[in-house]
Amino acid sequence: MAVPLLLVPSDPLAPWVPDRHFMREADAAQQAGMGVAMVDQDAVLAGDVQAAVRRVPTSDGERVAWYRGWMMPSAAYSRLQAALRTCRVRLLTDTPAYQAAHELPGWYGIFANLTPASVWLPGEPGRTPTSADVGALVEALGGGSGVVKDYVKSRKHEWHEACFVPDLADVAATTRVIGRMVELQGDDLAGGIVVRAFEKFTPDADGHIQEVRIWWVAGSAVLITPHPDAPARATVDVPTAVCVAVGASVRALGAPFVTTDLALRSDGVWRVIEVGDGQVSDLPAAEDPALLMQALAVGC
Repeated sequence: MAVPLLLVPSDPLAPWVPDRHFMREADAAQQAGMGVAMVDQDAVLAGDVQAAVRRVPTSDGERVAWYRGWMMPSAAYSRLQAALRTCRVRLLTDTPAYQAAHELPGWYGIFANLTPASVWLPGEPGRTPTSADVGALVEALGGGSGVVKDYVKSRKHEWHEACFVPDLADVAATTRVIGRMVELQGDDLAGGIVVRAFEKFTPDADGHIQEVRIWWVAGSAVLITPHPDAPARATVDVPTAVCVAVGASVRALGAPFVTTDLALRSDGVWRVIEVGDGQVSDLPAAEDPALLMQALAVGC
């Protein structure tokens, strides 16, 4: 059987080596017995699929691969999957699985009892929904505070401008926040508009939300790390019962490589904040990638 591959983005200035952000993971993958090949992510995004995979070797038989790189839209991921087929490389996460884990509408129904209530509306970059559309959208949340985002990311660093809504019953204010989020996201707006019920989470002594990321391969938790935005060396213990409940939803989702971000709500209940495709979830810089790469090598 052919050695599985880890595909990583190439360095934009030195395309024959991995992007330095993923260099440690590439080295750890080789130590775990995997092959490593480079993908030109800029070419993927530009639609030049032949250029995107020109450094991926073609073998006599099919090889399986994981991708570890920057986020990309589901349409771009589909182009990458198709291009890799010409090299006889099969991504272990196919496009439907990637989209299900990467975009909130794909995973929300399975995690609904573990995550803040959410509603969404398909949309296009640069187009803000009307106040009538926004009013109809948020009605199901029943008022209270909320946060807005697209299908993948929020503008949390522009919290009061383009993320947080003090009262969803104020449709005009909600529409303004959505409009600003759409404006700031620009062409990077993913999928459409999401509005989520706001829940208050427990901060640590320095005021940071205690957030943790669990990495799942083939439905098993293989690594627990701080969230990449957490302070360096932050540690959070997640109760076993919480991991069991989240793991059941991960397995129901069916995607082979998934991350779940959890935080402790102010009433002491652990909540899933985000679900992501593990291939494009960031590993904190302080974490040794060896355990994750070993899990991916076995999970092939």
